[in-house]
Amino acid sequence: MPDLPDLDDHGRPVGRALPDWTPRPEPEPVTLEGRYVTVVPLHSAYYADLLGAVCGPDDGGLWTYRPVSMPRTLPELWMHLAAVIDQPASMTYAFLPREGEYAGRAAGIASLQRLVPAYGQVEVGGVLLGRALQRTRAATEAIHLLMRYALDDLGYRRFEWKCDSLNEPSRTAAVRLGFAYEGRFRNHMVVKGRNRDTDWFAVIDEDWPAVRSAHERWLDPASFDADGRQLVALSDLTR
Repeated sequence: MPDLPDLDDHGRPVGRALPDWTPRPEPEPVTLEGRYVTVVPLHSAYYADLLGAVCGPDDGGLWTYRPVSMPRTLPELWMHLAAVIDQPASMTYAFLPREGEYAGRAAGIASLQRLVPAYGQVEVGGVLLGRALQRTRAATEAIHLLMRYALDDLGYRRFEWKCDSLNEPSRTAAVRLGFAYEGRFRNHMVVKGRNRDTDWFAVIDEDWPAVRSAHERWLDPASFDADGRQLVALSDLTR
């Protein structure tokens, strides 16, 4: 039986009390160290790396669901990323894998954005992973480190993932990482002159211990063979 809700002075049900709640601090330009990746504040020093990682001749598809088309030159990418960094209520990070062909170089980015410190709400958005980073331990660990920073270190209550409802790789990634699907916002946005329905996913503080445990088990070196192939799927651990 679920717990009965509290009642106010008029006998109406209300949400559970949070007597110790205080607004949370905003994310800082911190460096987050993992086994397979280092997450660092995005800076112009990484733009040249990112041009090679996400703006190559075959990388146009990486930009299908982003608000701009793929930049073709370093100045174009510079302008786009400078605008990303300047977004209010947002902190953007670069992902530097520690293994593989792009080891030590920026191969992807993501932002902690749409911050509402008063409610403890944050979204990971603008996730852009170069092909050298996709389907790697480093990519999974990068998102895990951002989740751990927001939910453990900063004490946020809600960590969101949103994507175009037609972006099946992003939807699959959210579920694999342990996010719960919460619904579809129809006619939510207009992107590049086209309608966008947005799917919402979230991990809340009550979900996080189990999700964090699944991530840590999967990221353990013992979960991979000598060639780095996974012995168990993360989706099996987070299901």
